[in-house]
Amino acid sequence: MIRLARAEDLPTIEKIVAEAYQPWAEIIGIRPKPMDDDYAAHLAAGHVFVLDDLRGLIVLVPEDGVLYVDNVAVRPDQHGQGLGRRLLAFAEARAAELGLPALRLITNAKMTPNIALYQRLGYTVTTVERIGGREVVFMRKEL
Repeated sequence: MIRLARAEDLPTIEKIVAEAYQPWAEIIGIRPKPMDDDYAAHLAAGHVFVLDDLRGLIVLVPEDGVLYVDNVAVRPDQHGQGLGRRLLAFAEARAAELGLPALRLITNAKMTPNIALYQRLGYTVTTVERIGGREVVFMRKEL
């Protein structure tokens, strides 16, 4: 089950994000943006959803005409169990609930396994830009 995160989940959310993104920091050579996000603010805004057993999370931000998938993070010891796919399927259902016809996300160009997963799930690359020393891939999925 996936539920809206609660204030008491904050320490676990921050731990999951730190653990999930640390290997990418080494590959990219810079801390990925999600490592420095304000999760207390995301929680207060109602944007964080967690697997009820706190093995993973997704941050979803409604925008004009699209649901922005700001972050998907799964505990590293839980990779390979389809939890990321489950969270992304939840994002699609959430977008439909909100009457939003598409999802969008951004990721680092060096995160090739993630890009491949998103493409398998129907996301397409819309643009690639150099931002703040990073090569950022913008992706979108129409529902």
